[in-house]
Amino acid sequence: MKETVKASEVAKDASSEMPFFVRSSKFRHVYGSPVRDDQYYKNINITKNAHDATFCAVNPKFLAVVTEAAGGGAFLVLPLSQTGRIDINHPRVTGHRGPVLDIKWNPFNDNEIASCSDDGTVKIWHIPDAGLEENLDEWLVALHGHQRRVGFLEWHPTAENLLLSAGFDHQCILWNVERAEPVSIVTCHRDNIQGMTWSKDGALFATTCKDKLLRVVDPRSARVAVCCKGHQGPKSSKVLFLGDNQHLLTTGFSRTSERQFAVWDVRDVSKPLKMEGIDSSSGVLFPFYDCDTHVLFIAGKGDGNIRYYEMVEDRPYFHYLSEYKSSSPQRGLGECLLVSLPRPAGMMPKRGTDVTKCEIVRFFKLHASDGICEPISMIVPRKVGGHRACHVLAVGDLPGGHLPRHGRGDAVADRGRVAEWAEP
Repeated sequence: MKETVKASEVAKDASSEMPFFVRSSKFRHVYGSPVRDDQYYKNINITKNAHDATFCAVNPKFLAVVTEAAGGGAFLVLPLSQTGRIDINHPRVTGHRGPVLDIKWNPFNDNEIASCSDDGTVKIWHIPDAGLEENLDEWLVALHGHQRRVGFLEWHPTAENLLLSAGFDHQCILWNVERAEPVSIVTCHRDNIQGMTWSKDGALFATTCKDKLLRVVDPRSARVAVCCKGHQGPKSSKVLFLGDNQHLLTTGFSRTSERQFAVWDVRDVSKPLKMEGIDSSSGVLFPFYDCDTHVLFIAGKGDGNIRYYEMVEDRPYFHYLSEYKSSSPQRGLGECLLVSLPRPAGMMPKRGTDVTKCEIVRFFKLHASDGICEPISMIVPRKVGGHRACHVLAVGDLPGGHLPRHGRGDAVADRGRVAEWAEP
C-alpha cells in the first residue's frame, strides 16, 4: 500500500512539473466552408491533360479554367458573378494550336491573362470587363522563343510587364512583354522543369526539375545562386518561397514514393531544416502560401482534402492546423488568397475576398468528373479573433519597379503595402 501511495505522489509531482501546454494561434480553428449548390460553376468541359498544373486561375473580376478543345487549345473565362450552369457553347479563348498547359492573370491588370501551350508559344490576351461575347482568337502579344512546349508561367511580382516561362526545352525565359522580346534566358537545367516560383521581391526565382535538383536563380545574371538535391522520388516536385528570400518550401516524393514536404534555408541547403512525410498516395502535391497570415495549404491532385499548417520562423518551422475533407477528388485547384504575391496558380489579391466574413482564403476546386468548379472559403471563426484576424497589411496592386531598372541589374522595389483593409 505504501508503494502505491508513493508512486501516485511521484506521478502527481511529475504532472505538476509538466503542465499541459496549448499553443496560442489565431488560425488554429480555421475551417473550410463550401458554398451553396447554386453558387457552383457547372457544365464546364475541364481539360483531361495529364500535365501537372492547376488548370485554373482567378482574380477579383474573372475565373479562368482550361478546357478540352478539338484541334487546338482553349480556356474558358467567366465573370465571378456568372455562377450556375454554363452554356456548352460559351465563348472561349481559342488562339493556341495545341493544348493549353498553364494560365496566369497579370497581377497589375485584371483584364490581362497569359497562357502557354503545347504549340511552344506564350500569348497575352485582353478580356473585356463584361467578359467574352464571342470566341477570342486575337492576342495582344505572342512570345516565340521556346523550342518545345511551354509548361509553366509566372508574372514578376513587383515589376510590370515581366513574365517568366519554363519550357520542355529545359529553358526558363524572362520576357519583356511590352516589347515581345527576352530579357534573359536561363539554360542551367538538364531535364524537364517541374515547378517554379518568384521570391517576394522578385530578386530571385526557384525551380524544381526532373533531375531532382532544387535551384535558386538570379534572373539578372541568368546564373544559379543555389543548387542542392531535392526530393528523390520519381514524380513531380513543386516549390515556393515562404514570404522572404531565405526560406523555401518544396513538395515531392521520397524514394519509396511517400508524399512529403520540406522547409529549406537558402543560406545552407546541405540538408532541409525539416522534412515531413504525409502519406503514400500518388497525386502530386500543390502548395499554396499566404505570406501575410503565414498559413500554408497543401492540396493533392486527385485528393478530396486540403491540409493546412501555420509556418513559424524557428523550430519546428510549422504546426499542423487541420484539414478540409471532401469525398470529391480535385482535378485542379485555383485559389483566392488574402495576398497577391508571389502567387502560384489562381491566388487573388485581398480585394478579391470577403473579410467581413473572416475569409482568409477561397479555393476554386475543379471536380474531376462532374464538370464543376466549386468555391470553398477558408474562414477564421469570429470568436477566435473576429475581423482583426484577417486585417493584416495588404499588398498593393501597383508595380513597385519597371523594366528599365530591372534590366540594369538594380533591385526591383517591393510593391507598397496598404492598410485599406484595417476596418470592415
